[in-house]
Formats: sequence, structure tokens, C-alpha cells
Amino acid sequence: MAKIAVIDIGSNSVRLMMWADGKTLYKRLNTARLGEGIAQTSCLREEAIMRTAQSVAEYFAQAKEEGAQSVYAFATAAVRSAKNGSAFCARVKRLCGLNVDVVSGEEEAELAVAGALLGGDGCVIDVGGASTEVCVRKNGATAYSQSFPIGAVRLFDACGEDKASLLCSIEEKLRPLAGQTAELPAYAVGGTATTLAAVTLGLTQYDPKRIQGFELTSQEIARCADRLLKCGKEERKNLAGMDPCRADIIAGGALLLSETVKRLRLEKIAVSDRDNLEGYLYRRKLI
Repeated sequence: MAKIAVIDIGSNSVRLMMWADGKTLYKRLNTARLGEGIAQTSCLREEAIMRTAQSVAEYFAQAKEEGAQSVYAFATAAVRSAKNGSAFCARVKRLCGLNVDVVSGEEEAELAVAGALLGGDGCVIDVGGASTEVCVRKNGATAYSQSFPIGAVRLFDACGEDKASLLCSIEEKLRPLAGQTAELPAYAVGGTATTLAAVTLGLTQYDPKRIQGFELTSQEIARCADRLLKCGKEERKNLAGMDPCRADIIAGGALLLSETVKRLRLEKIAVSDRDNLEGYLYRRKLI
């Protein structure tokens, strides 16, 4: 069976998905934190470029060793918004010969909705490291799509864990969302949402089958955000379901997801493990 690999280069992590025979074989993740410090400088740090490009090259090599006939890579907010984003793409090209597809904010929103809904109707929220996307599909067409320049890594860099400061930044960046509403079904994708689901479920090991479709009410998300903000980083690391590499940024990310859900007047969301990795293949008619 033909195998296809896709590498998602995000602001917080690099992820590899192997696909074959109409299904995801597995996903792997490395927290490289490419977007570290971008809120202050608008540039990618050299050390972040080095470790992230190396992670991409390693995943490329793994995919080829495991029989991938094609390997695709795409980058999101950190690369597209950085003044030196092209330098990162050039570093990846030199290391492994892979061309990085830098997607626009609108394209990123479409990838998330394609992955979560696979052509169906609904609303999808994607809280990432450097941006947040909201996309609504009705009757098979995009009714609303917007990318906001705010995410869990940017929030942590700019505001730390001060709730008042976090809320002020969120309010400013999500202002264009005012007046928008979304009908159910509504889904949330990305590391913030899947981590909240894993923590709520108390998973000792991440299980995509239990994550897929797990529902969180708007009140549960708000309570979880408050709980995480009151915890110290070390305490968060010990929570069942928590990725220790995400413990510093998860509180702000949870608050951002909560405020996005409130503004869309959603009563609940379903968390989707299917996301822009599957969406990338779907949009390119490879699945």
C-alpha cells in the first residue's frame, strides 16, 4: 500500500503523520517551540530555527525509511509572520531537500475544517501556538473564515500567566469575531484542545480514539482554564493527561479557547484528533 507522510511545522511543535490505505497509521510530535519569542521580535530565533529544522529533517528521514513514497511539509503562523521565515524554509531545504509550503491564515483555517469535518458542515476552532483560526462551513461552502494573530505561545511570551493581561490581549485580538455566531456541530482541534480533553479524561497515555469526539461544555472549558491558571507549572506537569512540554503555555491557551467559544455563543464543542494534517491531504485530494 502506498504511504504518504505529512509534516506540520507549527509554532509550538513539529508533527509527523503517516497515512496509508485510507487511514492515519500514526502521528508523532516533537515540541521544538519554533515560535519562541516571536511576540517580542517578529523574528524566529536562530536556535529555534536550528532545532526545528533538525526535527523536520529527522521526521523526513524517518518517513522515507518507513516507506513513504511522498513527503509533504507545511508551516503555519510562526513562519508566515516572521520577518525571517524564508530563512527557516531555506534551512530545511539544505538539511533534507524538502520544500516547505507556507500556508496563509485563511488556508490554515481551511485545513483545520477539512481535517475535522472531511467535507461536512460545522464550525472548527484551531488554537495554535501563534495564531487561532475559526472556520464555519454551511451547505458545503465556507460561510466564515478568519485567522487571528494570537496563540498559546504568543500569549505566554507576551503575558506570562497574568489573567488580566491575558484577557486584555485576547479581547484585543479577537475583536473582529464580535457579532459572529456558529451553529453546532462545533469542533476544536490543536494541542490546547486535545490536552484539555486528555486532562479532563485523566488519560495516563494519549489515546486518539478517546479524544476524537469528546465533548467539553463552555463552562467546563472556563473552569479548566481557571484551574490551570491557579496551578504552578510543576503542578500542571503532574496532571494526568498533561504533556509536560505544554505545561507552561496551556493555561493561556485554555483561556483563549474558552473566550473564543464564548464569543461564538457555543454551548459545547467536540474535540477532534483529526486536524490540519488530515486536512492537508484532503484539500489536495490525496485522500
